[in-house]
Amino acid sequence: MASEGNKPVIYYIYDALCGWCYGFSPVISEFFRKNRDNYEFQVLSGGMVTGEQEGPVNEVAGYIRDAYRNVEQTTGIEFGKAFLEGTLEEGTAYFSSVPAALAMALFRTQRPEEMIPFATRIQKAIYYDGLPPAEVSTFGECARDFNMDAELFQQRMTEPAVQNLVQQEFHVVARWGVRGFPSVVYKDGDQAFMISRGYSPLSELEQTFANVRAEIARKKSDF
Repeated sequence: MASEGNKPVIYYIYDALCGWCYGFSPVISEFFRKNRDNYEFQVLSGGMVTGEQEGPVNEVAGYIRDAYRNVEQTTGIEFGKAFLEGTLEEGTAYFSSVPAALAMALFRTQRPEEMIPFATRIQKAIYYDGLPPAEVSTFGECARDFNMDAELFQQRMTEPAVQNLVQQEFHVVARWGVRGFPSVVYKDGDQAFMISRGYSPLSELEQTFANVRAEIARKKSDF
């Protein structure tokens, strides 16, 4: 995706239905807080659950019941009672990455500087608050938290232009060869570096980022 300005860009590539991305949300939020003044942040949705993979949550409930504990133990995140005893146990909520990606793409056109907070809010809505991940009302509630008109946001999510943005986004992520989420890519000029693939603690992400920047600076000085 094209950069909006002249700053180096940090791309957070995630999927709203990715449990490890939910666990990573405090890490990327703090990384964003520390670096937002010097770098442009963009969020790309990966399209993890699309097409034939879509369906009611009870099709993957057994896997989630095992996996969520590992995510909690590793990352310290908490899956909410409303999700575990509501969404998961009830089992009929439809799982698709597309609605959240539509919300993210629409939000980008209006508040590009707040994409990281919005992405983390979406995941909290799904995995803590237990809101249905395929209902536009879920994302209207998220937009309301950013002082946006929830009803208008919900209406605009299904506009053809927004749908086209999402398809372009999925294509970019696939073309970049990103298969696992979360991933963080740092782009400086025409150079791009994967600085996180899968979950990593903040200290590890920061160290990798520092190493990459040092290597870029060294190459520039050699030139």
